[in-house]
Amino acid sequence: MHDVAGHGPASGSPSEATAGQIADLPVEAGALSRDVVFSGHIWDIVREGFTLPAHEGVISRDFMEHPGAVGVVALDAQGRVLLQRQRRQPVRRELWEVPAGLLDVEGEAGLTGAQRELYEEADLTAATWNVLVDLFNSPGSSSEAIRVYLARDLEVVPEELRHHRTEEEAGMPAVWLSLDEALDAVLSGRVGNPTTVAGVLALAANVSTGYSRLRPADAPWDARPAAGGPGETFVVPGAKDPLG
Repeated sequence: MHDVAGHGPASGSPSEATAGQIADLPVEAGALSRDVVFSGHIWDIVREGFTLPAHEGVISRDFMEHPGAVGVVALDAQGRVLLQRQRRQPVRRELWEVPAGLLDVEGEAGLTGAQRELYEEADLTAATWNVLVDLFNSPGSSSEAIRVYLARDLEVVPEELRHHRTEEEAGMPAVWLSLDEALDAVLSGRVGNPTTVAGVLALAANVSTGYSRLRPADAPWDARPAAGGPGETFVVPGAKDPLG
């Protein structure tokens, strides 16, 4: 292994671990200092000072402290994926995305949040849920952890029970794409939302292996341990209690 100039080994020695042993390594924060430099409505910007064994002195980094988020790849009986177009002001675009949202309800489990977002954004519920993929949206500048679920056996929410959408979520155009069409949109660069990209690629990988790599909906989530459990079952507001 050589560096970019071809004059010697790259920094860091190759590991002897097998592919199955490769996993992100949690570490203690080790923060020597911590300041909130901006406090926002949803997230804060914090500045932390920390040290590393191979570096002399204190390293300072600013990053977004984020509550985490969930996304939902909704797959209908025809094998189509739901995408919705939503305005995203920071990137000056309207992006085609799977239903998704913040885990900003205190104590809400990831699965419950995903069920809520599918209901609120897409007027759908689902009987079958699995975990597709986990990711960090921008780990060099944000603590945001995202879990993407696969939702199947879909049901349309009756019009009188639907969520009233406002702001960027009001009037979102929607389209159902075959998996091949969704995959082409991702791989051609026409769709760039990270939750959508990761979810579509993960779905394609699972379809090719007969869904053998799906995880249960309540699989542990080390990045957000409190959100990894099953939580409470989401109930459509105003729906009749089936046991009542």
